[in-house]
Amino acid sequence: MKHRLLLLALLAIVSRGLAYEPAPGNLQAREWFQDAKFGLFIHWGIYSVRGEGEWVMHEKGIPVAEYEKLAPQFNPTAFDPAAWVKMAKDAGMRYITITSKHHDGFAMWETKQGNWSITGATPYKRDIIKLLADECRKQGIKLFLYHSHLDWYHPDYFPRGRTGQKAGRPESGDFNRYLDYMDAQLEELLTGYGPIAGIWFDGIWDRKDADWRLGKTYDLIHRLQPAALIGNNHHLAPKPGEDFQMFEKDLPGQNTTGFSGEAEIGRLPIETCETINGAWGYNKNDKKIKSARDLIHYLVRSAGHGANFLLNVGPKPDGTIQSEFTGRLAEMGRWLRTTGDSIYGTRGGPVAPRAWGVSTQSKTQVFLHVLEWPDELLPVPAAGLGRNPRFLATGAAVKTTVVDDHVILHLPVAARDPLDTIIVWDK
Repeated sequence: MKHRLLLLALLAIVSRGLAYEPAPGNLQAREWFQDAKFGLFIHWGIYSVRGEGEWVMHEKGIPVAEYEKLAPQFNPTAFDPAAWVKMAKDAGMRYITITSKHHDGFAMWETKQGNWSITGATPYKRDIIKLLADECRKQGIKLFLYHSHLDWYHPDYFPRGRTGQKAGRPESGDFNRYLDYMDAQLEELLTGYGPIAGIWFDGIWDRKDADWRLGKTYDLIHRLQPAALIGNNHHLAPKPGEDFQMFEKDLPGQNTTGFSGEAEIGRLPIETCETINGAWGYNKNDKKIKSARDLIHYLVRSAGHGANFLLNVGPKPDGTIQSEFTGRLAEMGRWLRTTGDSIYGTRGGPVAPRAWGVSTQSKTQVFLHVLEWPDELLPVPAAGLGRNPRFLATGAAVKTTVVDDHVILHLPVAARDPLDTIIVWDK
């Protein structure tokens, strides 16, 4: 009996997807992803018409019948995919992740699974995902799709989760039929839009204990596009079939938001996402714009933690992106044009992240990023640093003093960069 129970347990584990073996192309994509380090997040949908963020349907308790009235008002004739992709590239970003479907269930592509879409319900009638996918291929940048498991609109999303309770939908539905619908939409996206670099899932925290059939959905994605990377913002440890792990508004290992309490760091590539103001979707009242310095520091600290940085913009309903956002991205791009060697293609370095800064390393060099340090002498562990320390900006040698197993770096004020003093060693 014990042997039979053990066999059943093992079969159950395999059935949940633990037998997933990434294709060679998937493993190569993971390496590319870790090298890329910086991406653009785009939260855009009909919620932008209200200008109150992407959660407005839930937060204002708007029923479906009323929310549908936003669609005829969404006509983004100023949307310029070429300008968006160029903006991302000029900012030093290597990939774009856009919301194909957010929690309101609205499809930003020409879906055949109903009319609740950009082509079926708005006067714009053009396929946003196709336009952006074509432009990404043209300009040589990879495209990821954010796709919500949660759906406040679809009648078969039942039983209800902890959000979207006031949507006015029937108190009945077939959850498996909803999951079939979701998989059918994913199949459209993965067969009609060329290579998709990955799927960025979100929303299963709404019904944490539900059977989301993740194994079936993940198998579908890997079958249709084996190199596509799957990540899921479930705020938990990585699950079988996933290819990267993300942290929302937190560096890996931190939990300032409360989202990452159960998200122990796994062995997959890591990404952290953050906003330029406080909102993901367009919010006309949110004026708390983070400085370029703060955003650059977040990028650097992400790299020091071995993670990518996915930085969000929320476009306006007309398809333009507010100047406060484009300005910050331009500043980041200018900084990366002279410091990119210390970010792109790196992993976390030999000096563990500290309050004052982080280290990164490439195959041939080690970089120390001194972000906040008030003194002219900085002691760091000597192990793994290498030889020939110098300032990245000028190439001038850095004076050092060895004390036991530490190196004391001499950082005169005149040689310091007020944004990020980068010291480089050769391995």
